[in-house]
Amino acid sequence: MSHKVLLAFSGGLDTSYCVVWLKAQGHEVHTVTVDTGGFSPQELARIEALSPKLGAASHRTVDARAELWEGYLRHLVAGNVLRGQVYPLSVSAERVCQARRAVAVARELGATALAHGSTGAGNDQVRFDVAFRTLAPDLALLAPIRDLGPSRAEERAFLGARGFEFPEKTEAYSINEGMWGTSVGGRETHDPWSALPEEAWPGGPVDPAKPPLELVVGFRAGQPCALEGADLDPVSLVLKLNETGRSFGLGRGVHLGDTILGIKGRVAFEAPAAQLLIAAHRELEKLVLTGKQLFWKELLGNLYGSLLHEGHFLDPLARDLEAFLASSQTRVTGEVRLRLAPGRFTVQGVRSPRGLMDPKVAAYGEGASLWSAAEAAGFAKLFGVQQMLAHRSEENP
Repeated sequence: MSHKVLLAFSGGLDTSYCVVWLKAQGHEVHTVTVDTGGFSPQELARIEALSPKLGAASHRTVDARAELWEGYLRHLVAGNVLRGQVYPLSVSAERVCQARRAVAVARELGATALAHGSTGAGNDQVRFDVAFRTLAPDLALLAPIRDLGPSRAEERAFLGARGFEFPEKTEAYSINEGMWGTSVGGRETHDPWSALPEEAWPGGPVDPAKPPLELVVGFRAGQPCALEGADLDPVSLVLKLNETGRSFGLGRGVHLGDTILGIKGRVAFEAPAAQLLIAAHRELEKLVLTGKQLFWKELLGNLYGSLLHEGHFLDPLARDLEAFLASSQTRVTGEVRLRLAPGRFTVQGVRSPRGLMDPKVAAYGEGASLWSAAEAAGFAKLFGVQQMLAHRSEENP
C-alpha cells in the first residue's frame, strides 16, 4: 500500500536514504526539518536544496527554538534536571519537540504515514515511535533504517547507484548539536575507562591563560530574562551563554547511564548554557524557597526528567509535574553572579527581593531576634526526644 509520507528529515545519510527508498516503494514523500537550534543558516539552505533533489514532493523547515524553550527547556530549568547529576537531557527534549511538530505538519499535508530515520539500537526510535503513536495513532509508522538495517556503506552504495553521492565521513566522532547542548559519540565514549581528548570537544582546546569573566544572570519567576542587566528573551539568552561558555570550555562532561532499551550507554556532551543556567537557578532557589520545597522539587524534577528522557513526555503525569514546577517558580526572581574561567565556573553571589536569608532576623552561629536562648534550648531538647527514646529502647529491650 502506498502512502503520503511525512519524513522527519535531517539531511544526513540515513534520512536521505529514507527519502529515496520510500519513493522507490511507491510512496509520495514529503520532508520536514524541525530546527531546535542545531542548524546554521547555511546548513538549513543545504537541506532545503537537497530534499527535492532526492525526490521529495515538498519540504518544510520549522523554527521550533522558542517552542523548545517554552514547552520543554523551561521545565528542565525549573526542575534543575541533570540526568545522573551531570547530563542536561539535550537530545531528549529536542526529539519530543521534533516529533510533535512533525505530526502537526503531517496533519496539515493530509499525510497517511509518518517516518523517521532512527536505527533499532538507540533511544530516539522509542521517542519518535511513542510520540507518533500517541498523537497520530491513525497514521502508519515507517522506519526504514530500523526495519532494513542497512550498513552505512550499503546506504551510500544504494544512493550512489541512483546518482546521489554521499562521501564517507572521515570524522572520528558523531556530533549532534542543539540549542540545549551538543552530544559527542564515538571511540572513547564506548569505553567507560577512556576520556575524550581535548580536540574532540566541539569547542576545541581552550587557552588556560584566558582571563576570567563575571556575568550576572537575571531570573523572573524562574525564567532567565536578563544578562548583564540587558533584557533578553530566553532563546537569545541561551544562545549567548552557549557562545560565551564554549569559549571557556564550560559545560563539558560525559554521562554514563541506562538507555530506554535497558543497556548501559555513554555519551559526551558540551552544554554551556544548560550547565550555567541550572547552577545559577538552583542557587537562587536555595535563597528564596523553603527547605521542604527544595526537597520535593529535587525528587519531582528528577521524575520529570526521566519521563522526558524515556519518551513518556505525553503521559498526563508530566502535565501534573509541570503544574507543580510552575507553582514553585513564582518566588524565584532575582540575580545570580557567575565567574567564568577556563574549564570551570563558580557561583559568586545571589540576591533576590524574595530572599529568606535575613541577618536582621538570625545569623547562623551568632544570634537570633525571633527566639530566646531558653526557647532554643527547649527546642533542641524536644527535637531529639523520639531519637532518644528509640535509642533507650534498644539498650533496654
